Amino acid sequence: NGNDQLATAAAQGKEDLVEELLHRGVPANGLNSLGRSSIQVMKMGNPNIARTLIQWGADPRAQDPRTGTSPAHDAIREGFLDTLQVLLAGGASLYEPLDNYGLRPIDWA
Repeated sequence: NGNDQLATAAAQGKEDLVEELLHRGVPANGLNSLGRSSIQVMKMGNPNIARTLIQWGADPRAQDPRTGTSPAHDAIREGFLDTLQVLLAGGASLYEPLDNYGLRPIDWA
């Protein structure tokens, strides 16, 4: 389905395909078959994908259904500060949400 295609394209860092799918009407906040949105599974080393998804309405505070982590948790944990800056500009926070261990994104720094 379109949500799975968008999530896969975002995870693989395929900027052109992400944009094409969004233009075709695939929702930026749609969930893939694992219950995750594209911004949750995107390639963290690609801030352009984060920017595009946010511009199309993706929620940068979306929490992973299994771990409670947000994209900001992931970007900090993996050291992708350029992507973190895009997430913060799009509405993410260093101080919330709490993940399933009670940790804020900043706690992973």
